[in-house]
Amino acid sequence: MPFRTTRRNFLRLAAATGVAAIGIDSVVLEPNLPQVVQRELSLRRWPAALDGFRIVLLSDFHYDPAFSIHPIHAAIGTVNDLRPDLIVLTGDFVSLPLFKTKDTQAANAAEPCATILGRMKAPHGLWAVLGNHDFYTDPDVVGAALHAHSIQLLENASAAIELNGARFWLSGVNDVLSQTADLNATLHDVPADEATILLAHEPDYADYAARFPVDLQLSGHSHGGQVRLPFLPPLYLPDLAQKYVSGLYRIGPLTLYTNRGLGTVGVPVRLNCTPEITLLTLFKLRG
Repeated sequence: MPFRTTRRNFLRLAAATGVAAIGIDSVVLEPNLPQVVQRELSLRRWPAALDGFRIVLLSDFHYDPAFSIHPIHAAIGTVNDLRPDLIVLTGDFVSLPLFKTKDTQAANAAEPCATILGRMKAPHGLWAVLGNHDFYTDPDVVGAALHAHSIQLLENASAAIELNGARFWLSGVNDVLSQTADLNATLHDVPADEATILLAHEPDYADYAARFPVDLQLSGHSHGGQVRLPFLPPLYLPDLAQKYVSGLYRIGPLTLYTNRGLGTVGVPVRLNCTPEITLLTLFKLRG
């Protein structure tokens, strides 16, 4: 019996086609095509001699050999083509399996993840902090994998970045949810009048960091919501990523940027929330 194209059949077919297209996009296309987001930021204490300094921010890799490996691979050539001065990685190199509170075996995924990330190049190096998934698997294993591939880990510590006779400080706190972050210790050796960029996995930590002489906080953790339905808030946001979900924010004197991440967690799906490579170009605020 031939198929009759009635209005009802047409609408059903259109709906099924739409659902299939959304499924393909959210599982196959969108999670694997990182978007470059470029922002120029002016900071009051930034050294004028370092105007135009370029930082790439990446976050939330959640390495696995079936899904998140693809956007991580895709990001490497793009980042190197951008020719940043410095690259920062704000945590979650591995994933804690669902419904577990500890899994040291999962930390072994840090090695293949770091192998790929170590292919990126920048004159002032690759720097990282750990995220909550890294801490709740095995932070020592994750940290060792990063060090083995020349990714410098900041653990409640700061380092001076010097160029053209000027400098700023790159600081990093331990994961906040692990309750091991110590911003006082992190900034102990940083002169109070010098520009400071803070790496902190959880963006909502900015409410606390804004009380300190920190100019810019760089974070991830939220995945931007990962699945965003039109006209609705994100379906899920983790603790300490409820307020500053994605993009640029000002919290008093502090500037915050939250990266949407490269990988996925829970389910390997992104919808209206592409993985992100952030390129930040810094200038001294004038006037």
